[in-house]
Amino acid sequence: MLDSIVQGVLLGGLYALFAAGLTLVFGVMRIVNLAHGDLIILAAYLTLVAVEVTGANPLIVAPIVALAMAAIGYALQRGILNRTVGTGLLPPLIVTFGVSIVIQNVLQQLFSADTRGLDAGAVELASVDLGAVTAGWFPLLSLVLAVAVIAALGLLFGRTRIGRAFRAVSDDPEAARMMGIRTRHVFAAATAVAMLVVGIAGVVLGIRTQFDPSLGPGRLIFAFEAVIIGGLGSLWGTLAGGMVLGVAQNVGAYFSPGWRELAGHLVFLVVLGFRPQGLFGRAE
Repeated sequence: MLDSIVQGVLLGGLYALFAAGLTLVFGVMRIVNLAHGDLIILAAYLTLVAVEVTGANPLIVAPIVALAMAAIGYALQRGILNRTVGTGLLPPLIVTFGVSIVIQNVLQQLFSADTRGLDAGAVELASVDLGAVTAGWFPLLSLVLAVAVIAALGLLFGRTRIGRAFRAVSDDPEAARMMGIRTRHVFAAATAVAMLVVGIAGVVLGIRTQFDPSLGPGRLIFAFEAVIIGGLGSLWGTLAGGMVLGVAQNVGAYFSPGWRELAGHLVFLVVLGFRPQGLFGRAE
């Protein structure tokens, strides 16, 4: 049981990486991006291509993939999603659902439905003895990376000019536009930052598990549940939500393999029923 809890906390780092980009886009633009999970899988496939072309370790090409995903995010927001900002909840859902379907089908045409994986070498198999339990170095690295990403996003929002612009357009886009802020550019920059995080998440996912073009919707659900459990608008709550979800899944699997995902969904429903603003969110 102790091992299940520890492994669940480590898995929570991966879920936090999934969720950070989702909560950033929603916080700035109030858009629920249904293509978020598929963009994570797209990042994993971009890493696969980069590894096959260069022969380098996935961790080496990860910064390139992250920057490529940031460019894709900027172009996607400026070209398509900016047209849906401020039009209500339904248009962004429809558009991002369409983007999700396109990504899935393009990946299936290019790579087939076969599962793939990324080989990071010895770091995947190395482990550290924590006394009562043993933890893999790469899951530990994933958790440390998630904490670093959350901390960096917090500094970006609180200490930089673009972070203040993010908060301004989130609070009142019209007032921000009157003060000279280019809202379309700021929205695109926010999506670029979110996709930078998605690129990192895609590399980590590809190393930790097998992936295929249809895996995106499941990653979206995990990201969404982590955001809701932690609380909308709270970056550190997203990290905590990912850990709660990871622990719930691993403890459920401890009793029965079939309970793995169900346990996570049940915890999500309990939090949604008794504290809909999330563990660290604030009620309106």
